[in-house]
Amino acid sequence: MLAAEQNNDDVDTVKYAKKRRIEENYFEGSSYHKSRDGPQLMLLCGADVLESFGVPNLWKQEDIAEIVGRYGLVCISRSGNDPHKFIHQSDMLWKYRKSIHVVQEWVTNEISATHVRRSLRRGRSIRYLLPDNVVDYIQEHGLYSDESERKNADVVLAPLERYTGASSS
Repeated sequence: MLAAEQNNDDVDTVKYAKKRRIEENYFEGSSYHKSRDGPQLMLLCGADVLESFGVPNLWKQEDIAEIVGRYGLVCISRSGNDPHKFIHQSDMLWKYRKSIHVVQEWVTNEISATHVRRSLRRGRSIRYLLPDNVVDYIQEHGLYSDESERKNADVVLAPLERYTGASSS
């Protein structure tokens, strides 16, 4: 077999992969390069959640410091959001910028968990937004409906319970 037949790809994949790693790790010294034993737990979120860190009284500063500083964060960009700009504008996120990994969304996809939950609360269909087995699971368990939201309104989440001493009983 000829070499040209073995690789029909016109792109130098090694060079491209290196360039992509550099672009994805926009901030020098990213914790991505730190040597770690085993997998690392990180928060995966969309750019909208990252920007919610700047909403007054929505997040405690010490919670942001623990999430981003201790564990790290992987942020999926969304059209209309500029995570790098937001990180630059936030003193707290700037402090932990080496623990934040921004993944550029190359194919625009406006589907988000927030959008799915909102659609369900409003009684709208989520068919074609998620795989059928996920839609079936959500329907079987009555997740994200007005009723389930009301039922869970007074539930205190474990992280809040740990910091405030509140109980969900």
